Amino acid sequence: MRAVRFHEHGGPDVLSVDEVDRPDPEGHDVLVEIRGAGVNPVDTYFREGSYEPLEMPMTPGVDFAGVVAETSQYVEGFEAGDRVYGTGLGRDHHGGYAEYALAPTDRMVHLPDSVGFEAAGGAGVVAVTAWRALIDHAGLEPGETCLIHGGSGGVGHAAIQLAKATGAHVVTTASPEYHDRLETLGADTVLDYADEDLADEVRSAAAESGTAGVDVVLDHRLDEYLQFDADVAATGARVVGIGESDPQVGFENDGVARGRDVSYTFMTMFNTPDFTIPLRRLAYLMGSGEITVDVAQTYGLEEAGEAQRAVMEDSHPGKLVLVP
Repeated sequence: MRAVRFHEHGGPDVLSVDEVDRPDPEGHDVLVEIRGAGVNPVDTYFREGSYEPLEMPMTPGVDFAGVVAETSQYVEGFEAGDRVYGTGLGRDHHGGYAEYALAPTDRMVHLPDSVGFEAAGGAGVVAVTAWRALIDHAGLEPGETCLIHGGSGGVGHAAIQLAKATGAHVVTTASPEYHDRLETLGADTVLDYADEDLADEVRSAAAESGTAGVDVVLDHRLDEYLQFDADVAATGARVVGIGESDPQVGFENDGVARGRDVSYTFMTMFNTPDFTIPLRRLAYLMGSGEITVDVAQTYGLEEAGEAQRAVMEDSHPGKLVLVP
């Protein structure tokens, strides 16, 4: 079978497509014929060495979707031909940038027939991250105002829909060319992140929903918005930080955060205690049409290097997905 691998750490050019033996499932692993694998920034961290891969050479790809090809004798609940999707590969398993991949049964669930493999392949990291941030960590409730920075990105566009499904008033930021699409995804207010009066605009949007500030913030750039989030927060607001940020950046005035009892949580999706819980609930929401994963572009395995470059350097609405 063909698999994308890196034999050493480095830039996107270290990725190559190799012919390798198709693995045999053992224990509680399932062999999945990959039909779609999302391209995420975290995939590049393993490649460049910021995160420690399982071994070298290594196949990247945290996300996957496809059809069960084979199971071991110990697997229950899955059989050949089942449509599945999941996430959480890369650390102790080779990833989804391949024609076949082994996946543990505790990191995958069945995929509704109505959900395409490309969308499902790009869903795992972004949708589970959004779930963990908004539901598990922030405890977002109906009627609250939720600010999502960078709504056009992978996590952002999933978070908009999830927040809307909970009954929240959703405020997001993005470049103007993405505003119409984000409104169709459920954003009540879409603002240009480059506006000089952005904080006032966020507070005005919150006031329109009847709240004195933002109750929940999902922030992928706390190095830029640490103080901003406190400035627009309501009393008791919860800020959840994802992604990589500059650890040297601090508050200009931390008294604002203290005065409003603002709590900050930093998270990584890899700490999810049970992946099947958010995956199963998100599968239901995708199957019912309440959450749609936009696929901005697909790539073949030979284009994995370009896909990883693009996910870090280019602006695109939604997800980039490899299709073997």
